[in-house]
Amino acid sequence: MAGRIRLEDRECPLSTTLGLVGEWWTVLILHDCFDGYSRFDEFQANTGISSSMLTSRLKALVDAGVLERKPYQERPVRYEYVLTELGRSLRPVLVALAAWRNAQLPPHERSMILIDSRTGREVDPVVVDASTGERVDDPRYVYTAGPAAGPEMRERYAREPHTVRAHASSSPPG
Repeated sequence: MAGRIRLEDRECPLSTTLGLVGEWWTVLILHDCFDGYSRFDEFQANTGISSSMLTSRLKALVDAGVLERKPYQERPVRYEYVLTELGRSLRPVLVALAAWRNAQLPPHERSMILIDSRTGREVDPVVVDASTGERVDDPRYVYTAGPAAGPEMRERYAREPHTVRAHASSSPPG
């Protein structure tokens, strides 16, 4: 039996983002795009995905405005898939996912690392507030209902225990 989708999940940016790019193959295709690949055969060779699944994932990404389908050959017509501005805006998401996993591994077990292409130095990406430059992984930063939130989302974040738990979980024992 399929799980029920809560009403607040329909407007939650986490849920809607995962609905678009949360599928495993989709992340691998996007990773290929950021590495400079754009052609069907390249995606297939790099990921091992079946042609029917790749066709389906590429269509979904084009329909969502993440990729643009452009002809690169006329006879026979062949297409490449290039990141749109919306697609390029997903780069920090993939960087954060890879950084999260690498943080769980000792350095000698990391199969892929992020480097500064000018210096070759490995970098440790973090998410910061654009206004202050402060890291936002501290529990003092919490979600709340935004201006477009519906009643269910507002109710979710009106509950005080949610905020208290977030702060309490980082408090030292004592």
